[in-house]
Amino acid sequence: MNKVMSRTPQEMSRAPQPRPRHRPPTRHDSRRPGGAPPRNPSIRGRRDMPQAAPRNARTASTAPQTAKPPVRPTDLFADRLLAVLSGQRPVHWMLRHTAGRAYDDLARLAAHSPLRTRGTHPVVHDIGYYVPSEGALEVFARISAGDQLRALAFRLERGQDLRWRCTAVETGPRP
Repeated sequence: MNKVMSRTPQEMSRAPQPRPRHRPPTRHDSRRPGGAPPRNPSIRGRRDMPQAAPRNARTASTAPQTAKPPVRPTDLFADRLLAVLSGQRPVHWMLRHTAGRAYDDLARLAAHSPLRTRGTHPVVHDIGYYVPSEGALEVFARISAGDQLRALAFRLERGQDLRWRCTAVETGPRP
């Protein structure tokens, strides 16, 4: 077996230094860095740092390009209902997003998986809505999977906590 020696003969001839018994041995190799730099800069270092740019100076010019429009409740609920009715999500996933008999209707519909298709995954093709009163939306969605086009209708109502909840769900007849 060949041993590779990494120390010079002068380093080997030095007498070992006594080390305290309460600490683990430390490395005394001059070829390696001594340690990591301190994590927090000193007080003097903080004063010497340049001032940060005000938040509004740069973000005002870049905000319109990077800001995403908020997701509309009609789009959000159409995607959620599609996931449940196509069998991609369980029915109880919509429990806190429904009110009244809508959960029972959804459970009855989901048992038959009316929007499940073979091959291609169904997607929301088009969404429209009607506002019958303040805080209520009646929404219809066209669901497409391949060359098939199906219908989904649901009603959303805004609660006192300002959250939208589904209160009714229907699908078109199965072809």
